[in-house]
Amino acid sequence: MNARLRSLSLLAVLTLALPALAAPKDTISKPVKTVVQAVRYNKDALALKNFASEEQGRQLLGEDWAKATDAQRKEFVKLFNSLFSRIAFPKVRDNFKNLASITYEEPEVEGEQAKLNSTVVIDHAMKKQEMKLRYSLVKEGKAWKVVDVAVLGDSMLTGIREDQIKPIMKEGGWEHLLELMRQKDAELAKAK
Repeated sequence: MNARLRSLSLLAVLTLALPALAAPKDTISKPVKTVVQAVRYNKDALALKNFASEEQGRQLLGEDWAKATDAQRKEFVKLFNSLFSRIAFPKVRDNFKNLASITYEEPEVEGEQAKLNSTVVIDHAMKKQEMKLRYSLVKEGKAWKVVDVAVLGDSMLTGIREDQIKPIMKEGGWEHLLELMRQKDAELAKAK
């Protein structure tokens, strides 16, 4: 009877410990899943809350991020979020109309940073498409936030930085960048 009681006690301890062992994976995958579902169902503000906007700014602007005033950084984050949600989210939603499944792998955690791979299967009428995505996350306080996503190995932030931000910054610096972002944001707001 004592052996059975010990077995039951051990089982109870393991059962209680399992949620704690699973918590890191869940806390890392939750913001990614929230972003995906929020974008899918047109809840863009919720999706944006799960992005590490400051870290995105640092990665997009590199050395120039530190050279900006607080006001410039705040405006950049606000405009980038607005532009990103108006340009990228509708494209993602269009793909998700034919979403068949999303599977997530175990996250890779290194200190305050994590990577999470997923496979998205899209069932278009003409063909089935499988996309491999790799999310980069950082820990902000107690919460994990999405920084970047790479599709087929191509980083979203690297593409934006190299193709758009670097040439604009080279041409006219912070004020030029913010002015172009303001204009594009106003243009997209009118088009809605």
